[in-house]
Amino acid sequence: MSSFARYPSLKDAPVLITGGASGIGRLTVEAFADQGARVAFLDRDATAAAEVSAATGATHALCDLRDIPATREAISELAGRVGAFTVLVNNAARDDRHNWQDVTPEYWDERMQTNLRHMFFAIQSVAPGMIDAGGGSIINLGSNSWWEAGGGFPAYATAKAAVHGLTRTMARDLGDHRIRVNTVVPGWIMTDRQKELWATPEALEAHRARQCLPDLIDPVYVARMVLWLASADSAMCTANNFMVEAGSI
Repeated sequence: MSSFARYPSLKDAPVLITGGASGIGRLTVEAFADQGARVAFLDRDATAAAEVSAATGATHALCDLRDIPATREAISELAGRVGAFTVLVNNAARDDRHNWQDVTPEYWDERMQTNLRHMFFAIQSVAPGMIDAGGGSIINLGSNSWWEAGGGFPAYATAKAAVHGLTRTMARDLGDHRIRVNTVVPGWIMTDRQKELWATPEALEAHRARQCLPDLIDPVYVARMVLWLASADSAMCTANNFMVEAGSI
């Protein structure tokens, strides 16, 4: 990452990332670790989490984010290791495909737990420490799937649309404490999961045609946007969307 920017304000900053063991989350852990931040992350994949910690020096706790009491306990444990968090990256989500005709109330509720609910309770858990520290930065990961009117996952798209409402209202509630809240909006990011499950040649070609830029998007570029929003360079940015989608809306 030597060709990318350095952010002195991130050195030694206590950072919490949800879903840090794979995909965008893993690249975000690596990016903050490279800046010299004190990085902690949550994940439920024990093997992948151990690999990321070994590679980056980050600390982690195993947690199913659908379990809010366990999530609160894990966040408290990690804060005890690295300090009260001044950066929170609400990254964890799953974009499983599903047919609208097959969705049950139970499945809908589970998708909200997986893709939305934990974000609020993570904010609720870390905000007191940020208030005590005099400020902080919260970055929620959204999606441009609903901006594009993408089909095939209505519960996921609805949850991701709601992330923007969460960002806006929490930016207002926390702004007096100099806590900034923003949404990073990825397009179709070429994580291993996307490549394995859905990135067929036909799908990629159709998507390229929608982008202004011709290149497929590496997850590192989402991580770089997150870094900037976490740093002092973005001190006057809050309640907004920051797109990393190659102009595909």
